[in-house]
Amino acid sequence: MKTMKWLLQREFWEHKGAFFWAPIAVAVAMVVFIGGGFMYSMAFGGNEMIRIDGQSVVSIQGFPQALRYKIAHIAASSYMGIAAPLFVVLPVVVFFYCLSALYDDRRDRSILFWKSLPLSDRDTVLSKVVTALVVAPLVTIAVAIAASLVLLVLGMISAAGKGLNLFAPVLSEPNLYLSPLYLLAFLPLYILWALPTVGWLLMVSSWARSKVFLWAVGIPLITVVLLKWFNFLLSQVSSTLVDVDWFIEQVVVRGLGGLLPGIWLGAADMSVFDNAETGIDPALLLTQSYLTLATPGVWLGVVAGVAMLYAAIRLRRFRDEG
Repeated sequence: MKTMKWLLQREFWEHKGAFFWAPIAVAVAMVVFIGGGFMYSMAFGGNEMIRIDGQSVVSIQGFPQALRYKIAHIAASSYMGIAAPLFVVLPVVVFFYCLSALYDDRRDRSILFWKSLPLSDRDTVLSKVVTALVVAPLVTIAVAIAASLVLLVLGMISAAGKGLNLFAPVLSEPNLYLSPLYLLAFLPLYILWALPTVGWLLMVSSWARSKVFLWAVGIPLITVVLLKWFNFLLSQVSSTLVDVDWFIEQVVVRGLGGLLPGIWLGAADMSVFDNAETGIDPALLLTQSYLTLATPGVWLGVVAGVAMLYAAIRLRRFRDEG
């Protein structure tokens, strides 16, 4: 346990810029630009004409009480969504971290030093898996929660400056306090969907002698091209063709895009939100997301990811030079 803790600390400190400072920089930019927009609107914005139920309201102060609570409910339930840019940065950071995680040690020959220590290849690879699937997402989630709360407060201050006081109804909304917990509850789902991608990238990182990115991305894309060419040739003599679309969706997209948060929504039943009038219910979204685990493709991907991680451990054991 102490060895794993030390290895995780090593990974975090060696990549602190990517895991910590990158999301911090994006969060600060969001607060400056979006929060600054809120403050500018409060200070210099005019009283625009607003239409409610077909009637014009001269000022935001004319909002009906019921509508005020409806707006507060939407704000308290959806405020975490404003941190979406942070979850676009996360897969990029983790993708390139996994590609370099085992390759860089061989390239600069530092693998010889690490192998001189009482550290197993299994523990070393697993520490990188935990860093990619747990540590990096947790750091991003923490930064996202902080940034979202700051922007929510700035937004409510801006609305209050226009005469719409949302503080009491927002603070009384349970979803205000549950939303961070809902976000954390997505982490196990993210781990399962991202495992095939992490396994593939670490396996390539432990095997490729150079051009790691080209190997990781090129092999799936070239395979698609070859399958399409094979289908073209086969179509000349037979009507039975390879299902290339299935291969692209279930292998290529899952293999390269599994790090993207929310990729499972493509397999979820989102029709339940078609008539939502108060925004997306985070509890229902969480339920629909976990229902995707009933599909066998998810677990086949997990098995494939574990198999590729085992291959990465075995390859690291015998590849000492970059």
